Amino acid sequence: MYAFELERPTTLADALKALGGEEAQPLSGGQTLIPTLKQRLAMPGTLVSLTGIDELKGIKNEGGTLTIGGATCHADVAKDGSYPALSDLAGHIGDPHVRNRGTIGGSLANNDPSACYPAAALASGATIVTDKREIAADDYFTGLFETALDEGEIVTAVKFPIPEKAAYVKFEQPASRFALVGVFVTKGADGVRVAVTGASEGGVFRWTEAEEALSSNFAPSAIEGLTVPADGMIGDLHGTPEYRAHLVGVITKRAVMKAG
Repeated sequence: MYAFELERPTTLADALKALGGEEAQPLSGGQTLIPTLKQRLAMPGTLVSLTGIDELKGIKNEGGTLTIGGATCHADVAKDGSYPALSDLAGHIGDPHVRNRGTIGGSLANNDPSACYPAAALASGATIVTDKREIAADDYFTGLFETALDEGEIVTAVKFPIPEKAAYVKFEQPASRFALVGVFVTKGADGVRVAVTGASEGGVFRWTEAEEALSSNFAPSAIEGLTVPADGMIGDLHGTPEYRAHLVGVITKRAVMKAG
């Protein structure tokens, strides 16, 4: 590690003011940022903690839309239960320590290619709310560790339309519980959406061919024979691109079965 300043604002306005300083970076749960700092892959002069800002916390279910504050931790999402598939996802992130420190806003801002929340946001057609604007999930995720957020822009909340049916299934790395491949499926008034995380070098993506097949028959058999190209899939010590491409189909079938 190295020397840096730590700001602990208690209001969003104070946080934005602090982030206006030179070399300032927001700190939410720190589950990715702290290890990055330890490896000196990032060296901000000031960290601005968002965990003490009450207006960024909390969960509200209004009119079929679940609004979750950006600084709400995974454990609170897991306990809520208003959107069962989302609570199930949150309850299987990491371990108790991670679930009580990591936040939904931090996860979506970081957009780790193996994180679970990006798949939930994309499959649900969620809206990411920031201090400046609202961004549809389809426009938010732009690449590996990349989003539509501007420098210093903060995720203040996430709005999830609660679908008729939904489920999330992941094939996880046993130690970290990161998704080697994770699939979130939803069926609602706007049709079927299938989002895949952990598999692609481009980050989370929608599997449109599966969506089309499942729209006419929401059953595992509907995607029998469909495959995802191995080109662009992640290849590492956990599996080849071909292996991950195969897993996408397998995990999608399990998610559809789980959603009922």
